[in-house]
Amino acid sequence: MSKAFVKEDVEDDDSLEDQDTQTLAGLAGIPKNYMTPIGHQNMKSELLNLLNVERPEIVRIVSWAASNGDRSENGDYLYGKRRLREIDRRIRHLTRRLDRAEVVDPGLQIGNDQVFFGARVEFSRNGGEAEAITIVGIDEVDPGRRRVSWVSPIAKALIKSRQGDLLSLRTPQGVDELEILDVDYAWFAKEYGDVA
Repeated sequence: MSKAFVKEDVEDDDSLEDQDTQTLAGLAGIPKNYMTPIGHQNMKSELLNLLNVERPEIVRIVSWAASNGDRSENGDYLYGKRRLREIDRRIRHLTRRLDRAEVVDPGLQIGNDQVFFGARVEFSRNGGEAEAITIVGIDEVDPGRRRVSWVSPIAKALIKSRQGDLLSLRTPQGVDELEILDVDYAWFAKEYGDVA
């Protein structure tokens, strides 16, 4: 049957993949996908779970649903095919991100007072209370845990500064003055132990 007669309410997988690639390319042509060892391990685990557990289970369900006959009103079949496309799209995304991954171990910087990838930085904004953020990879961002991407404006402002430095950060509300109070790389070993 021609695709012209099949109603699909899901966007074309390739167009979504192109949008994802364009979004990443829009980040100033990032050459590598920097990530911590735990971020790399988590992404690899997700990929293996999709390949070895979720996808085979959905394929089994779709095969069973297809054997039941009429597929036009078969919810298991329609949902399964949609879920299979989502899984395949995620597998392609994870594979591309892992292929470009460059694992950076923050533990190798212990004792360094200069801010680089993987640093947990404590600072005060405009002389106020101390705040802390951790600079991680694009795929590891977690606002709830105060983990920001190394390409975020605040991380870009902090990178290469040292403990005790004063610097300016342009925000929508104006310019904030930041004072670097502490730079820590040991957080990774304390939180995750030896994962490399």
